[in-house]
Amino acid sequence: MRPITGRLAARLPLLVLLLCLAALAQPLSAQEDDGLLPVTQAYRLSADTSVPGTLKLHWEIAPDYYLYRGRMKFKPADGVTLGAPAFPDGEKHHDEYLGDVEIYHHAIDASVPYTVAPGTRRLRVGVQFQGCHEVDPKICYPPHSEQLDLPLPAARAAAGGGSLGAALQSLGATHGSTGSDAPLAAEQAFKLEALAQDPQHLLLRWTMPPGYYLYRDQTKLRLRDGRGLTLTPQWPAGTRKDDPHFGGVTVYFGELDLPVVVGGDLAGRSHLALDASFQGCQDGGLCYPMTTRALEIDLGPAAPAIGAPTATAPEAPPASAEQGTLQTSLWLALLLALGGGLVLNLMPCVLPVLSIKAVGLLESGESPARARTHAIAYTAGVLLSFMVLGLSILALRSAGHALGWGTQLQQPLLVGVLALVMLAVGLSMSGLVQFGASLGNTGAGLATRGGIAGDFFTGVLAVVVASPCTAPFMGSALAYAFAAPAMHALLVFVALGIGLALPFLLVGFVPSLARRLPRPGRWMETLKQLLAFPMYLTATWLAWVLANQRGADAVGLLLVAAVFLALTLWWFERSRSRGGLVRAPLLLALLATLAPLYALSQLPSPVRPAQADSGVVAYSPEKLAGLRAAGTPVFVDMTADWCVTCKANEHTVLDTAAFRALLQRTGAVYMKGDWTDVNPTITTFLEHYHSPGVPLYVVFPRGGGEGRKLPTVLTAGLVEKALTEAAR
Repeated sequence: MRPITGRLAARLPLLVLLLCLAALAQPLSAQEDDGLLPVTQAYRLSADTSVPGTLKLHWEIAPDYYLYRGRMKFKPADGVTLGAPAFPDGEKHHDEYLGDVEIYHHAIDASVPYTVAPGTRRLRVGVQFQGCHEVDPKICYPPHSEQLDLPLPAARAAAGGGSLGAALQSLGATHGSTGSDAPLAAEQAFKLEALAQDPQHLLLRWTMPPGYYLYRDQTKLRLRDGRGLTLTPQWPAGTRKDDPHFGGVTVYFGELDLPVVVGGDLAGRSHLALDASFQGCQDGGLCYPMTTRALEIDLGPAAPAIGAPTATAPEAPPASAEQGTLQTSLWLALLLALGGGLVLNLMPCVLPVLSIKAVGLLESGESPARARTHAIAYTAGVLLSFMVLGLSILALRSAGHALGWGTQLQQPLLVGVLALVMLAVGLSMSGLVQFGASLGNTGAGLATRGGIAGDFFTGVLAVVVASPCTAPFMGSALAYAFAAPAMHALLVFVALGIGLALPFLLVGFVPSLARRLPRPGRWMETLKQLLAFPMYLTATWLAWVLANQRGADAVGLLLVAAVFLALTLWWFERSRSRGGLVRAPLLLALLATLAPLYALSQLPSPVRPAQADSGVVAYSPEKLAGLRAAGTPVFVDMTADWCVTCKANEHTVLDTAAFRALLQRTGAVYMKGDWTDVNPTITTFLEHYHSPGVPLYVVFPRGGGEGRKLPTVLTAGLVEKALTEAAR
């Protein structure tokens, strides 16, 4: 055998890397042979834009599968405005949970009108649909989303030039109009449907095409022959608008789900006759006169009314859950936020980053001035990060996006980036790489380098990793912030930051505390290396979260990115004292690290068949309404894999034999909702109960009374008392 030459030996590591990438390019996991098709094979979607202004869609549906008509939704990208979709009539079908619906077998053709802003070259639309397998094993897939990215017809693209017509089209797109100068008829612009989730809780749904909105304060509800009955609407957050007729008002675009609580004695009533009066406008166009619609609502358990929606309707909360969000004073909210931020230092999600800060404080023990500098820089990073995070959430929520505390970890790309940052920080603390100015703009470098910049970005990293935790006192403070004026909300987030940074501020500015710190010495290097292992464990936990969000493929891509990150750091250390040409491959290695992250961000959500394990019922509004109508006590648990507080509660209380025995003794049902990934149904439930995020625990008593919201940190005694009272 010929010996390996020097040149070939030098290229051998590169060849091995290329072979590894080629192997990983194949699918990293295959679906188990359980007789069920992947959702993209059960429902094959194709799209066509050959006709200007019309998006044509075609689904090929496999045998023994069907699609729901009422579960099809469309979300345009920026620069695209969609009109009302057109569907063929479906087959009538009675669903166990959804009631009377329409479904499609074999194939379906639909069309969606659209307009685009000038300069738009591609039609980008998100399509969501849901269907079921109707023979054994009978399951319903979760809602599935696909992103369409299609070229526009040449005629349409050419029309987007600098002509007067293009300018008018741009004006219409800016104001959210439907692309037609003529306003729609009121019946088309404001479709109203209703259903009764139980006799005491109604749900009204207005559906409006893009560019139309409904006034909140111009909407009135009245019962015909409703002596002794009252109606209490539970208004969700809307969009603030400076209206030329009414001044500053709250309006609703797209779709409005309005829960209504019926008060009074309903004995002997099988239906309600409701008059709904409302007024709305075409944005930038016609304002309609006051309109009144008459509705006949069946009061059977979750029975749809005439024309009732077939889509999932959120569980209406009791009146007490929606009242008085702002009854908490600003000063009490600030005090709760300060206490919550202080307790956050003890939560497991923040402890890894505090390891970095602890080393910094010990290193500053020889100088009070250095301790103050460390504390101020760290506090500045914490406060600025809390302000940016709070304002971002509030701004996106006001624009109609459903965001809350910790929802950034619903984004797999951010989870992957955080895992790599934790890995890089751990490698630095282990002494395998030393970051300096050359990598000063990377998260790991900034968090581990010395001086003001390192302290500042340690504070930033502490806030980022704190979001999976909800400490005691935080829930009430955040709920206040999400409903309060922007300035008050900003003060709440600042108070949270002060609470998180308070221990380090005290050490930096109270000399007696600073003198209690151990003196720096060689022993600190060993401590620093030991504290690297919480970083590695945090990276491992984030990889587990990623696996639950996007499956094994995502973990494979993350591992590839981690290998290239290690290669980048290794080459950085070797080239530290060499010239610029030797360091040039660093850019290629860094790009190779980013490539798997981009592929990770494009992975679809895996299909998770709805299965109940060990007596746990998957949350759905229809199941909850049915259980409440049957007089069954229910314990609802809204959780997420990235929520550390949720996992702590499960380990200590909910996943125990004592809790299972308690459920059996009280006859209660344990219902769990998973918010690990984006789930609009669960988001609606959280918003109804003014919860800024997970965990959320609500106990519904026997007989359909008001639900009781429990604290975010559970104890066995607290849960036992709540379920015992609910079972009476």
